[in-house]
Amino acid sequence: MSGKNPWRTLASRVVYENAWIKVREDRVVRPDGEEGIYGVVDTCVATGVVALTDDDRVYLVGQWRYAFDAYSWEIPEGGAERDEAPLDAARRELEEEAGVVAEHWESLGSPFHLSNSFSSEVGHLFLARGLSKTATNWDPTEQLAVKTVPFDEALAMVDDGTITDAVTIVALLRAARLRLSRA
Repeated sequence: MSGKNPWRTLASRVVYENAWIKVREDRVVRPDGEEGIYGVVDTCVATGVVALTDDDRVYLVGQWRYAFDAYSWEIPEGGAERDEAPLDAARRELEEEAGVVAEHWESLGSPFHLSNSFSSEVGHLFLARGLSKTATNWDPTEQLAVKTVPFDEALAMVDDGTITDAVTIVALLRAARLRLSRA
Protein backbone atom coordinates (compact mmCIF):
# COMPACT_ATOMS: atom_id res chain seq x y z
CA MET A 1 0.00 0.00 0.00
CA SER A 2 1.40 3.40 -0.93
CA GLY A 3 1.12 6.65 0.96
CA LYS A 4 -0.40 8.36 -2.09
CA ASN A 5 -3.80 9.98 -1.53
CA PRO A 6 -6.46 8.06 -3.53
CA TRP A 7 -9.11 10.75 -2.86
CA ARG A 8 -9.65 13.88 -4.98
CA THR A 9 -11.56 16.91 -3.66
CA LEU A 10 -13.76 18.60 -6.25
CA ALA A 11 -15.40 21.21 -4.00
CA SER A 12 -15.77 22.04 -0.34
CA ARG A 13 -18.36 24.03 1.60
CA VAL A 14 -18.86 24.86 5.28
CA VAL A 15 -22.28 23.64 6.44
CA TYR A 16 -21.96 24.63 10.11
CA GLU A 17 -19.52 26.60 12.25
CA ASN A 18 -19.26 27.79 15.84
CA ALA A 19 -16.40 28.77 18.17
CA TRP A 20 -15.30 25.13 18.68
CA ILE A 21 -15.97 23.25 15.44
CA LYS A 22 -16.47 23.66 11.74
CA VAL A 23 -18.35 21.04 9.74
CA ARG A 24 -17.64 20.91 6.06
CA GLU A 25 -18.99 18.80 3.24
CA ASP A 26 -16.57 17.93 0.48
CA ARG A 27 -17.59 16.74 -2.96
CA VAL A 28 -15.01 14.08 -3.79
CA VAL A 29 -13.88 11.42 -6.18
CA ARG A 30 -13.52 8.31 -4.01
CA PRO A 31 -10.75 5.71 -4.31
CA ASP A 32 -13.09 3.57 -6.47
CA GLY A 33 -13.36 6.43 -9.02
CA GLU A 34 -16.99 7.29 -8.16
CA GLU A 35 -18.10 10.74 -7.05
CA GLY A 36 -19.50 11.17 -3.57
CA ILE A 37 -19.53 13.40 -0.50
CA TYR A 38 -17.40 13.31 2.63
CA GLY A 39 -18.24 15.12 5.86
CA VAL A 40 -15.36 16.42 7.96
CA VAL A 41 -15.39 18.00 11.42
CA ASP A 42 -12.54 20.49 11.82
CA THR A 43 -11.57 21.37 15.39
CA CYS A 44 -8.88 23.11 17.32
CA VAL A 45 -5.86 21.19 18.62
CA ALA A 46 -6.65 19.04 21.67
CA THR A 47 -4.31 18.81 24.64
CA GLY A 48 -4.20 16.53 27.68
CA VAL A 49 -2.03 16.49 30.80
CA VAL A 50 -1.07 13.58 33.04
CA ALA A 51 -0.31 15.64 36.16
CA LEU A 52 1.67 13.35 38.45
CA THR A 53 2.29 14.20 42.10
CA ASP A 54 5.51 13.38 43.94
CA ASP A 55 3.73 10.41 45.60
CA ASP A 56 2.63 8.96 42.21
CA ARG A 57 -0.96 10.19 42.17
CA VAL A 58 -2.61 11.56 39.03
CA TYR A 59 -5.11 14.42 38.80
CA LEU A 60 -8.50 13.53 37.32
CA VAL A 61 -11.29 15.90 36.44
CA GLY A 62 -14.90 14.76 36.47
CA GLN A 63 -17.61 16.40 34.42
CA TRP A 64 -20.85 15.72 32.62
CA ARG A 65 -20.28 15.25 28.90
CA TYR A 66 -23.30 16.58 27.05
CA ALA A 67 -22.74 14.68 23.79
CA PHE A 68 -22.77 11.30 25.58
CA ASP A 69 -25.24 12.26 28.33
CA ALA A 70 -22.85 10.70 30.82
CA TYR A 71 -20.37 11.61 33.56
CA SER A 72 -16.71 11.27 32.60
CA TRP A 73 -13.45 11.10 34.56
CA GLU A 74 -10.57 12.53 32.54
CA ILE A 75 -7.14 14.04 32.83
CA PRO A 76 -7.15 17.85 32.56
CA GLU A 77 -7.62 18.54 28.86
CA GLY A 78 -8.94 21.04 26.40
CA GLY A 79 -8.47 22.79 23.13
CA ALA A 80 -5.77 25.20 22.11
CA GLU A 81 -6.77 28.68 21.11
CA ARG A 82 -5.99 29.72 17.54
CA ASP A 83 -2.18 30.18 17.23
CA GLU A 84 -1.61 28.88 20.80
CA ALA A 85 1.18 26.31 21.15
CA PRO A 86 -0.03 22.91 22.44
CA LEU A 87 2.22 23.08 25.52
CA ASP A 88 0.90 26.54 26.38
CA ALA A 89 -2.67 25.25 26.04
CA ALA A 90 -1.87 22.25 28.25
CA ARG A 91 -0.40 24.54 30.93
CA ARG A 92 -3.48 26.75 30.79
CA GLU A 93 -5.91 23.81 30.97
CA LEU A 94 -4.10 22.24 33.94
CA GLU A 95 -4.29 25.48 35.87
CA GLU A 96 -7.88 26.30 34.85
CA GLU A 97 -9.35 22.86 35.47
CA ALA A 98 -7.29 21.37 38.30
CA GLY A 99 -5.87 24.49 39.95
CA VAL A 100 -2.33 23.18 39.46
CA VAL A 101 0.86 24.51 37.91
CA ALA A 102 3.85 22.33 37.03
CA GLU A 103 7.58 22.92 37.05
CA HIS A 104 8.54 20.08 34.67
CA TRP A 105 6.86 19.19 31.37
CA GLU A 106 7.51 16.31 29.02
CA SER A 107 5.83 15.27 25.77
CA LEU A 108 4.06 11.92 25.77
CA GLY A 109 4.63 11.33 22.07
CA SER A 110 2.49 13.87 20.26
CA PRO A 111 0.67 14.24 17.94
CA PHE A 112 -2.05 11.64 17.59
CA HIS A 113 -5.38 11.58 15.71
CA LEU A 114 -8.54 11.28 17.77
CA SER A 115 -11.17 10.25 15.20
CA ASN A 116 -9.43 10.26 11.85
CA SER A 117 -12.33 8.85 9.85
CA PHE A 118 -14.39 12.05 10.13
CA SER A 119 -12.43 14.60 12.18
CA SER A 120 -9.22 16.55 11.66
CA GLU A 121 -8.66 16.75 15.45
CA VAL A 122 -5.06 16.28 16.51
CA GLY A 123 -4.06 15.70 20.13
CA HIS A 124 -0.91 16.56 22.05
CA LEU A 125 -0.21 14.87 25.38
CA PHE A 126 2.07 15.90 28.19
CA LEU A 127 3.39 14.63 31.51
CA ALA A 128 3.58 17.32 34.19
CA ARG A 129 5.60 16.99 37.42
CA GLY A 130 6.74 19.29 40.19
CA LEU A 131 3.16 20.33 40.90
CA SER A 132 1.96 23.26 43.00
CA LYS A 133 -1.61 24.21 43.84
CA THR A 134 -3.14 27.45 42.61
CA ALA A 135 -6.71 28.61 41.97
CA THR A 136 -9.01 27.03 39.40
CA ASN A 137 -10.61 29.17 36.73
CA TRP A 138 -13.37 27.07 35.20
CA ASP A 139 -15.02 27.94 31.94
CA PRO A 140 -18.69 28.97 32.37
CA THR A 141 -19.71 25.73 30.59
CA GLU A 142 -17.84 23.58 33.11
CA GLN A 143 -18.96 22.18 36.45
CA LEU A 144 -16.00 20.08 37.49
CA ALA A 145 -14.92 17.77 40.28
CA VAL A 146 -11.18 17.36 40.84
CA LYS A 147 -9.49 14.46 42.59
CA THR A 148 -6.19 12.62 42.69
CA VAL A 149 -5.91 8.86 42.54
CA PRO A 150 -2.89 6.57 42.65
CA PHE A 151 -1.48 6.16 39.14
CA ASP A 152 -2.14 2.40 39.18
CA GLU A 153 -5.77 3.06 40.16
CA ALA A 154 -6.14 5.39 37.16
CA LEU A 155 -4.83 2.57 34.95
CA ALA A 156 -7.34 0.19 36.55
CA MET A 157 -10.10 2.72 35.74
CA VAL A 158 -9.04 2.47 32.08
CA ASP A 159 -9.10 -1.32 32.22
CA ASP A 160 -12.51 -1.58 33.92
CA GLY A 161 -14.19 0.99 31.65
CA THR A 162 -14.62 3.72 34.28
CA ILE A 163 -12.43 5.98 32.14
CA THR A 164 -13.72 6.04 28.55
CA ASP A 165 -12.25 9.30 27.23
CA ALA A 166 -9.76 8.57 24.42
CA VAL A 167 -7.37 11.41 25.28
CA THR A 168 -7.17 10.18 28.87
CA ILE A 169 -6.72 6.54 27.89
CA VAL A 170 -3.93 7.25 25.42
CA ALA A 171 -2.18 9.64 27.82
CA LEU A 172 -2.30 7.28 30.79
CA LEU A 173 -1.10 4.31 28.75
CA ARG A 174 1.75 6.34 27.25
CA ALA A 175 2.72 7.59 30.71
CA ALA A 176 2.66 3.99 32.00
CA ARG A 177 5.00 2.88 29.19
CA LEU A 178 7.32 5.78 29.99
CA ARG A 179 7.37 4.72 33.68
CA LEU A 180 8.21 1.13 32.64
CA SER A 181 11.01 2.25 30.33
CA ARG A 182 12.61 4.23 33.17
CA ALA A 183 12.30 1.43 35.76
